Amino acid sequence: MKAVICPAFGQPLVVGDFPAPALTPGGVRVKVHAAGVNFADSLITGGKYQEKMEPPFVPGMELSGTVVEVAGGVRSCKPGDRVMATVTGGAFAEEAVMDWTDVHVLPDSLDFITAAGFPVAYGTSHLGLRKAGLKAGETLVVHGAAGGVGLTAVEVGKALGATVIGTAGGADKVAVAVKHGADFGIDYKSEDIRERVKALTDGRGADVIYDPVGGAVFDASLRSIAADGRILIIGFASGTVPQIPANILLVKNVTVIGYYWGAYRKLAPGMVRESMAEALEWWAEGKLRPHVSKVMELSEAVTAIEMLKLRAATGKIVLTV
Repeated sequence: MKAVICPAFGQPLVVGDFPAPALTPGGVRVKVHAAGVNFADSLITGGKYQEKMEPPFVPGMELSGTVVEVAGGVRSCKPGDRVMATVTGGAFAEEAVMDWTDVHVLPDSLDFITAAGFPVAYGTSHLGLRKAGLKAGETLVVHGAAGGVGLTAVEVGKALGATVIGTAGGADKVAVAVKHGADFGIDYKSEDIRERVKALTDGRGADVIYDPVGGAVFDASLRSIAADGRILIIGFASGTVPQIPANILLVKNVTVIGYYWGAYRKLAPGMVRESMAEALEWWAEGKLRPHVSKVMELSEAVTAIEMLKLRAATGKIVLTV
């Protein structure tokens, strides 16, 4: 089958022939129509992700397509079903195999392109903000608010009834976050995050902060969080893993929550499926409006990943197969 191949960690990806994956017990084989690109793909292919694959391998964490085969006993989907799915790797190919718990049958009105970029970003934000205990009436700050996961956090936060402040690098990206529901925007290239958050919350600070960036942005979070607030660590797109001074957590009674959504696919697959089902309901109700900023060919995977590393895209990039 045609696929994007990582021949070795840190080496350029290539497009070529790769053996089709074998159907596993409890597995589902999908003919891939489109695949979402994530910042984590750059970490996986560089050997820097928390889950390592053995080269050579096919990267890609999420996809949409049509079921072509199911293992014995699988009843959640059947051949011919239109689905979206998450995989540990293998989405950037003509076929992929995943456990049935990672497969979600699509509503008729959800197209393949939109669906390909839905599971990871919306799954991360929906379950994560539930984990953080975000409640109606609270203030949520979303860093990287125009990016793949950040934009979904803005929408999920609004759906949960929060006041949402989105931070992003550049006025154009702030405008994207506001268009998708952020009540206020902060351009951290020209504005001080702490000062603006304090001003927008009458000096109180944010109840919940969603941080996929890390680095200096996380430091600003510690100065912007309200007493008894919660900071949800999603990732470190800045490339810098912050070191957290425990004295600040103690003085302000702050909770910092480490959160890796992918782990829950194994730890609590039922919880992930419930979360995804509600997210799809919210999409059907118009509460979530997925933003695919660019559609590219499978052969352009290297360029797509590089765009995410350089933060040169808003929302999702999707590859067509």
